[in-house]
Amino acid sequence: MADKKVTLEIKNVSKSFAKVENDEVTHALNKIDLSLESGEFVSLVGPSGCGKSTILRLVAGLIMPTTGKLTVDGKEITQPSPERGMMFQKSTLFPWLTVEKNIAFSLKMQGTLRGNEDKVERLLKVIGLEAFRNDYPGQLSGGMAQRVALMRSLINEPDILLLDEPLGALDAFTRMNMQDEILKIWQAKGQLALMVTHDVDEAVYMGTRVIVMDANPGRVVADIKIDEEYPRDRSSAAFVEYRNQILNRLHFGGRG
Repeated sequence: MADKKVTLEIKNVSKSFAKVENDEVTHALNKIDLSLESGEFVSLVGPSGCGKSTILRLVAGLIMPTTGKLTVDGKEITQPSPERGMMFQKSTLFPWLTVEKNIAFSLKMQGTLRGNEDKVERLLKVIGLEAFRNDYPGQLSGGMAQRVALMRSLINEPDILLLDEPLGALDAFTRMNMQDEILKIWQAKGQLALMVTHDVDEAVYMGTRVIVMDANPGRVVADIKIDEEYPRDRSSAAFVEYRNQILNRLHFGGRG
């Protein structure tokens, strides 16, 4: 998969949810229009409740839009697919499998584990958990479990990689290291990556585009292209300017 070029179209998509306890309807998304392609790393930022994670679930095929449609290369998304890999906010590891077996799980299910053992080994090294390969999720810290879940999402090399706050449970230094590792894998495979984050610096550091959203209902208020080479300098004038531009669109002020 991974090297295949794809185009994701989100066309006039709205999503509403009815509350079980009453007749109220929550309008999570309103008329979202986005066109995304392989080779892009798109960061979604915005306040809680603006529909960022809802967009990921729609792209994953876990839920369907109320109006509009989502397509990959013209084919409508109607169900989940291994070509669209998703990592959730929580690690969602299988508690009965070891670290190594959790990472290798999808390869085993597809019958492709034999001959790909080196891939599992490489990913264990990337997250620094070789010594914990035989431990179970209940024996790991939250950050360690999140790293395992991330590698489990990456091992299939999906055409579209969906990341819902993938690094939120990590300490600052591990988080920065993992940002670089994700970028290396993304650059090597040329995937389309779509990431939800509340960290504006992370959005700028990783993204080729930053989609800024607002809530009530969820909508796109800015689509900002980050025209900077990798690796990026977090202290550069350009980086700070992008950060301030996004913060201004989020109504948090900032200079410049």
